[in-house]
Amino acid sequence: MAPPEVTLQSIQAARERIAGRVRRTPVLESETLNTLAGGRLYFKCENFQEGGAFKARGAANALFSLSQEALRAGVVTHSSGNHGAAVARAARLRGVRARIVMPENSSAAKFEAVRSFGGEVFMCAPTLAAREAMAEQFIRDTGAVFIHPYDDPRVIAGQGTIALELLEEVPELSWLMVPVGGGGLASGVSTAAKTLRPSIHMVGVEPAGADDAYRSFTSGKLTGNAHPETVADGLRGALSMRTFGLIREHVDEVVTVSETAIVRAMRTLWQHLKIIIEPSSAVPYAAVLENLVDVRDQRVGIILTGGNVDLDALPW
Repeated sequence: MAPPEVTLQSIQAARERIAGRVRRTPVLESETLNTLAGGRLYFKCENFQEGGAFKARGAANALFSLSQEALRAGVVTHSSGNHGAAVARAARLRGVRARIVMPENSSAAKFEAVRSFGGEVFMCAPTLAAREAMAEQFIRDTGAVFIHPYDDPRVIAGQGTIALELLEEVPELSWLMVPVGGGGLASGVSTAAKTLRPSIHMVGVEPAGADDAYRSFTSGKLTGNAHPETVADGLRGALSMRTFGLIREHVDEVVTVSETAIVRAMRTLWQHLKIIIEPSSAVPYAAVLENLVDVRDQRVGIILTGGNVDLDALPW
C-alpha cells in the first residue's frame, strides 16, 4: 500500500518551508459571541494572512517545493480569487511568471488582489469546465507548472499548518470547524488536528447551494455540483477524489447553511469581532448561529478563511 500523500510530517515540513513567507495569524474571542453560543469560540483569523486569505500557505509550500528549473516557464492556476492571488504572490517571491485563470464573475476585490501581486489575469466563463480548459491550454502552450487550488498534496499540507498554530495556542480545543469548497483546507486541517488530537470533533460546513461535500459525505460516493449558487464564492469548487478521501477519513460531520444564514453570520462577525471577512469565512459560524450544531460547553476553533471582499457590493 502506498504511503499517504498528506501526513502530519508533511504538514510539519510545510510549516518549516513557509516560515517567514506567511504570517502566524491571531486568534480572537468575543464574550458576546461566546454567550450567544453557550461555549468558547476561538476564531483563527486568516483574513489577516498575506494576501488576505489562508491560500498563501498552500501556494507558498507548493512553489517553494519546486526547483527554479522546474519553474522556468512559470506557473498557471485557475481560481475564483484567493488562490490566484496567493499563487501570484508566491510566484513573485520566486521571481517567476504567474498566469491566473479567473471566472468573469469574480469580485472586483479579488481581480485587484491578483494583479497587485503581479499575476496575469485571464477571464473565462464562470464554470469549472471553462476554468480547467483555459488552464490546460496554457500548460500545453507554455510548459508552465500547474498549481491546483486544492487537489495537490503540497497545497493541502500548506493549509494544514493552520491547525498546528491553532492547537499550539488553544491546545484544549474540543471542536474545530472549517468551511468546505474544494476541500483542500478541510483535508489539511483535519489531517493535522486528528493526528495531534484524535478526540477533537471535526466539522465541515458548506453552503446549501454548493453542497457536494455534504451529499458525498452522506452517501459515501463522490458527487459533484453542476451549478453551484452561493454568495460564498470561494466555496463553489467541488471535492476531488483526494480531498474527499481525506475528509471521509478525518472529518466527523458535514453540515450545510442557507444564504440567509451566511449573510447574517458575516454581518455578526463584522459587528462583534470588528474585522472584515468575506462570505466564505462566515460559513462555519453560520452553523453555530443557526443552532445546526450544539457547541454548548465546548471549546470551538473556527477558521476565518479570508477577508477579500468587495466593499462596494456587500451582501446586506
